[in-house]
Amino acid sequence: MALILASASPRRRELLGLLTHDFCVRTVDVDESGFCESNPAALAGRLAAEKCRTAAALWPQDCVIGSDTVVEAGGEVLGKPRDTADARRMLQLLSGKSSLVHTGVCIRRGEKEQRCTVTTAVHFAPIPAADIEAYIATEEPYDKAGAYGIQGWAAKHITGIDGCFYNVMGFPVQAVYRMLLALDWPL
Repeated sequence: MALILASASPRRRELLGLLTHDFCVRTVDVDESGFCESNPAALAGRLAAEKCRTAAALWPQDCVIGSDTVVEAGGEVLGKPRDTADARRMLQLLSGKSSLVHTGVCIRRGEKEQRCTVTTAVHFAPIPAADIEAYIATEEPYDKAGAYGIQGWAAKHITGIDGCFYNVMGFPVQAVYRMLLALDWPL
């Protein structure tokens, strides 16, 4: 029996490595376009569960972790930006305001399943337009919900957070640890 991270995210891979190095990464294709929830936290949880259950159906003998992160700003769900215009729009929306990062996690081992959604508030200082333009010219914002990584460029514009730092990176380490222990996974 293996521990499987059903995610292509290099950040999730890195953060699961804080708990164990004995896991493998196997991605699954889940069409996220058909999912619409009025509650962004519920959306993150539903997407995580769908990824986990899809992977668990392929590898039923293993323990599978699915996860998904969305950013909520001004009542809008911010996923990964489609292009530079979308990244610019997202960063302008976050500038000088607070937003919420919701990460859903679903772990399935056999017939047992653990689910949670962790929310962290992120507070941004006003971001100068020149900084936004320089940032969207890099590759960094395009594989991240909300078009930023707290561990990268955005660090200089974030005035604080309320909640789990690792959740903002897309993987709430302590919650995952607690869930794996509840499923009797040896760490």
